[in-house]
Amino acid sequence: MRRLLRRKISGTVGLLTDEHDFRAMRHYRSFAFADYATYLAGVEDLLRARASQDTHTTLALFDPEEYADFCADTGLDRDSPSSRARFTAEIATTGPTIPYDGKPLADLVPVLIDEAVRQATWEYASTLLARIGTCAACAACGKDVGQEAFTRARDLLVRILDTADPGHQHLVCSVSATPETLVAVLHADTEADSAAQFDDAEALEFTTVLALCLAALPGGLVMRTSAPSATDRVYGWRLRAGDPEPLTAGEVFDAYCTDIDSGDPISPESGVDYCVPPGLGPHGPTPGHHR
Repeated sequence: MRRLLRRKISGTVGLLTDEHDFRAMRHYRSFAFADYATYLAGVEDLLRARASQDTHTTLALFDPEEYADFCADTGLDRDSPSSRARFTAEIATTGPTIPYDGKPLADLVPVLIDEAVRQATWEYASTLLARIGTCAACAACGKDVGQEAFTRARDLLVRILDTADPGHQHLVCSVSATPETLVAVLHADTEADSAAQFDDAEALEFTTVLALCLAALPGGLVMRTSAPSATDRVYGWRLRAGDPEPLTAGEVFDAYCTDIDSGDPISPESGVDYCVPPGLGPHGPTPGHHR
């Protein structure tokens, strides 16, 4: 009975995702690992052992600075395994997590980092939207600009996916924010005469960043559509307050073949068409556009 019950108990492992964070934890005497490679091997052995017992395990990103703040706020001893366990339980409910699925940690660490970046992007974009407040042009209406922009962004995303050719869509939305550009990515799969399939959490982050473009800050959206036995198609829109403005084929080429962070050119791929996007219309595809 105890073995059966143990299989029903899920657990969370707080993972240090780079050597910099590992060195920060080495300051604590109760942290027994001497080097990062040994630490990762130990974590991997633990995960495999739990998986062999049919026990579900979640990986959470363990941030040493957040851990120190947590201990200061709660009065816990930072140099204690029980304090680290308490913090891990806390981040399991509030921070980025991914399930352990048997893959090597070398493959899972980048996924966990991407999840952390996605959550941080969503939180920051949500904060900026909330700060916009109510409509300044019409004090009488009292509309929440951020909420209105989010609704428009959600509808715009549906229209964009509705006009896309069947296949796999890779969408990238970027917005010029301070101190750095915010970037959100959405992967979707569409079939003729059926709704697009995508991850809800990914779509929420994407829609929030898109709303920020529509409400206050300039940005852009580029989409790539891939399908078997067909040439990939890339097109996009310039985003400002108001309706999206279609990019020319040359502008799409420049946007897709330029590194977002450095601004350096990226070599274009062969077998890719850079196109003008189909018209979205107010309610979906324009007449005459074939999916």
